[in-house]
Amino acid sequence: MTRRSREVGIVKSFVLGAALAAALAMPAQAGDNKLTLSASVWLTTDYIFRGISQTLNDPAIQGSINASYGIFYAGLWASNVDFGAGFDSGGNLKSISDLEIDYYVGILPTWKGFTFDIAGLYYTYPSACDFCLGGELDYFELKTGVKYTFAEKLTLGITNYWSPDFSVETGEGDALELAAGYAFAGKLFNFFSPTVSGLVGWQWVDDNAGWDPYTYWNAGLTLGFMNNWSVDVRYWDTDLGGTDVSAGTFSDARVVGTLAATF
Repeated sequence: MTRRSREVGIVKSFVLGAALAAALAMPAQAGDNKLTLSASVWLTTDYIFRGISQTLNDPAIQGSINASYGIFYAGLWASNVDFGAGFDSGGNLKSISDLEIDYYVGILPTWKGFTFDIAGLYYTYPSACDFCLGGELDYFELKTGVKYTFAEKLTLGITNYWSPDFSVETGEGDALELAAGYAFAGKLFNFFSPTVSGLVGWQWVDDNAGWDPYTYWNAGLTLGFMNNWSVDVRYWDTDLGGTDVSAGTFSDARVVGTLAATF
């Protein structure tokens, strides 16, 4: 185990332990036990996952369905993807994958102003050509995070994503993210509710073949309007070079625009 893996393991254990303690210590609240359903849709110029385009720099249509009850939540999220093409077991050229569907279930306990997030995430790629990549694309991650909001404006958070076997069966993986967001009071042009946010993250996998550890980051402006609509303009970049085996030329600096609606 590398020094970085040990350090992240300590952070991950702390966040998970604190979240579980908060969940056990939080008193039941009568108003919490109400089933809430919601759905969201996104139109984005590029589907970026931890700094790397999942659509070969092309646009994506994404959607989610979410259910919550008290501190519990569950749902699914879907998007078109494009990982290029490869040869299947019969020697035929085939698209590696064109669809991603993710399933998740988790809890959001609160304690003394802190909101904890513990969830299981399962990333799936229906009809994917696993043979083309030499390993299964589907994988599981455990999400553990905590955030705190100061004066209802500035939110700071830390989140870890741990996988026992990362995508394409490349071994144990970790991603650690530090995030911040600031919601401005009032409305811009008497119409938009502006928020600025950003994050910096680190992704690495124990089996480094094609997955060298790297850093990614973003910063952007979100403008909410008409209660359930928003438009986001965000700058993304990584420290990956253009010749990286896993990212190719799809991890360089870019600006991504996204229109979202929640119902």
